[in-house]
Amino acid sequence: MEKLISYPLSILYYVLFLLWLIVFHPIQWFCYNVFGYNAHRGSVAIMNLFLIRTTHLLGTTYTIIGKENIPKNVPIVFVANHQSLHDITTILWFLRAFHPKFISKKELGKGIPSVSYNLRKGGSALIDRKDPKQALTEIKNCAEFINKNNYSVVIFPEGTRSKTGIPKPFSVNGLKMLYKFAPDAYFVPITINNSWKMTKFGQFPLGLGNRINFKIHQPLKISDYSFEEISEKTEKKIVQSIKI
Repeated sequence: MEKLISYPLSILYYVLFLLWLIVFHPIQWFCYNVFGYNAHRGSVAIMNLFLIRTTHLLGTTYTIIGKENIPKNVPIVFVANHQSLHDITTILWFLRAFHPKFISKKELGKGIPSVSYNLRKGGSALIDRKDPKQALTEIKNCAEFINKNNYSVVIFPEGTRSKTGIPKPFSVNGLKMLYKFAPDAYFVPITINNSWKMTKFGQFPLGLGNRINFKIHQPLKISDYSFEEISEKTEKKIVQSIKI
């Protein structure tokens, strides 16, 4: 029954989703080119609010736990498990005060209204998975950028989305570059639950009535740990709170 009801709602959702991306693309361009970084960041945040509100058509709700744990006025490396596209829109809206950037595959940097423009102009790292040297250089540049400006970067160490919620093994290469080149930063582990259920039937139709939960754990100051220690602690905190 859920799948049957979801067909018309999913069509409406995707129409509105695409509409917001198209509408906000020129708005982003105008804000960036006329008013600069902060105006552009504000336009991206508002767009993601629209995208979040659109998921309410599907009965989606959001709970963010532990936001008070995030230290302020310091660079942040948000490390999270990855379950769906909705992880990104949630972070961009609810954690907007921390100027989140993303470690993203380069293919997303072109051809997608609003999304590609933000990735290219907003300070994110666009990596070529087939070119390790290029990927590590991009991550290094992003790490130095957030370290200098007290911004944040989001990395999903699994490298791809989990379609069942079961976490994949974490890759350490990207984390190691952020650890090395953002020495003033804190690792902030985030556990995401139930986001995968949005696409439990595939990309169409979408799942209904899901409660997406973000648990933000206590921060770990990079300078207090060796890389091996902070990497192990971060993965353990994330994985232990995943509920399948």
